[in-house]
Amino acid sequence: MKIERHAKIIDLIHKYEIETQDELAELLNKEGFRVTQATVSRDIRELKLTKILLPGGKQKYALMQDQGIGMNEKYLRVLKDGFSSMTMAQNILVVKTVSGMAMAVAAALDAMHWSEIAGCIAGDDTIMCAIRSADDTLIVMEKIKKIVEK
Repeated sequence: MKIERHAKIIDLIHKYEIETQDELAELLNKEGFRVTQATVSRDIRELKLTKILLPGGKQKYALMQDQGIGMNEKYLRVLKDGFSSMTMAQNILVVKTVSGMAMAVAAALDAMHWSEIAGCIAGDDTIMCAIRSADDTLIVMEKIKKIVEK
């Protein structure tokens, strides 16, 4: 549940300008994660979120630019733990996950910033990744295979 919540937090801070822990907790609760302010505070610390200044003086949570290997390892673990199988459909990669993990795995794939992936759409246990070309789909499949087989 923690991995899924962390993936959702990353997704939310990319979608919205979240200024406070209370705002983040409210959004998480609306998404079905029952959290307290203390939980959100711990998650912010573990994810190494920081506040950045926006035009007009408002602030928002963002991932630190220098996340180093720690964040990358979290994404790798989410991908490895949630992955079930994958199928190529030309430039669409269909990734099957453990039930309920598709959003977390899709967030992890997006966070990898692989140039071959244009974007991912997730359901409950299925992800559709739009890949730039059929050749790139093979490259992404190989990258995923290397991660999940470690």
